[in-house]
Amino acid sequence: MKKILVVCMGNICRSPTGEAVLKNKAERLGIDVLVDSAGTIGFHQGNPPDRRSKAAGEKRGYSFKGITSRKVVQDDFDNFDLILAADNANLADLKQQCPDHLKYKLALFLSFGSSYYQEIPDPYYGEGDGFELVLDLIEESSDAILDSF
Repeated sequence: MKKILVVCMGNICRSPTGEAVLKNKAERLGIDVLVDSAGTIGFHQGNPPDRRSKAAGEKRGYSFKGITSRKVVQDDFDNFDLILAADNANLADLKQQCPDHLKYKLALFLSFGSSYYQEIPDPYYGEGDGFELVLDLIEESSDAILDSF
């Protein structure tokens, strides 16, 4: 079974959305994959996803059941086949933590697919339309990510 880790800064908006979307799409397609999410900081550790992020995702039929914030740990680099960062800042943080021989596992989430965007913008300080854009970008790239398996 392949394992994917989706990473953003706090693990309450973008990465839990990526986890929920990838899990749902993989299940619908019958792809055997384990998906998890984490943050590069542990400020929100143990908290559920941001209510706005969850509401936007649930409106599109995604389940956030069982998703809680956690920080990236060293074992993640060994345990996951693909580690997808929401943006370049988080990718840089991951590259600093990741052993050199495992850096091939790291990529930007939006490097899959054909999005005009290179990074998933952080909607935390914005309004509802930011959460919709995050979902649009994640949905588009998720298909390409799962096709790569």
